[in-house]
Amino acid sequence: MKIKKWLGLAALATVAGLALAACGNSEKKADNATTIKIATVNRSGSEEARWDKVQELVKKDGITLEFTEFTDYSQPNKATADGEVDLNAFQHYNFLNNWNKENGKDLVAIADTYISPIRLYSGLNGSDNKYTKVEDIPANGEIAVPNDATNESRALYLLQSAGLIKLDVSGTALATIANITENPKNLKITELDASQTARSLSSVDAAVVNNTFVTEAKLDYKKALFKEQADENSKQWYNIIVAKKDWESSPKADAIKKIIAAYHTDEVKKVIEETSDGLDQPVW
Repeated sequence: MKIKKWLGLAALATVAGLALAACGNSEKKADNATTIKIATVNRSGSEEARWDKVQELVKKDGITLEFTEFTDYSQPNKATADGEVDLNAFQHYNFLNNWNKENGKDLVAIADTYISPIRLYSGLNGSDNKYTKVEDIPANGEIAVPNDATNESRALYLLQSAGLIKLDVSGTALATIANITENPKNLKITELDASQTARSLSSVDAAVVNNTFVTEAKLDYKKALFKEQADENSKQWYNIIVAKKDWESSPKADAIKKIIAAYHTDEVKKVIEETSDGLDQPVW
């Protein structure tokens, strides 16, 4: 009887040990699973598709992406600074730099993602383009640009890249018409509200139109005369992934690095190009 009792206790101990081991493995597996919270603003279908691909690529590493979507552009950075989310993905360098300055914060860009290039569109004769290439714009022609400081600067850098003018500023410096140092064709640069540049196409030779108004105006961006180039003057318009300054000391740092690596793959690049129909351009 004593032998049987001992064997029974031993068996129970073995089962208990196996159960504890199983629990231990389960806990270890849970510890390896990481949820990264990401703040966004009104994600488009294209943005959802690229993040779905990132999720697919990091799933094997036990990483889950959890999105908090805001409708107010002032909130995602605050949520990131307060630690409510780990990352945000909705803005470009220019917006982040201004937000940090205005709010006394030091959020940082940890990865470039894409740029949504603005474009120079030909003036119209009825529904037909007046010109098919930049060189066709005539001497003394008129070009409409947005009149707000940020978009006017971006438009003027675009005209410089297109070879129409030269500026005496570069990089992150805001350009104005006063910064034009060379204008070989003596072009008239007309400043209009950003919402009006597309409407002006019937009365000007060309106009810089913000992407926000391209669809509304039924413009074919593929027929644009010139597209913003990815260079030092347009880098401030690159969209970015943003985190707290000390993100690399976070327990989630390895997971965040894997997310960046996944985003910077040919698979995601293909998704961006296909789902945005070419409106967004990868820049990593």
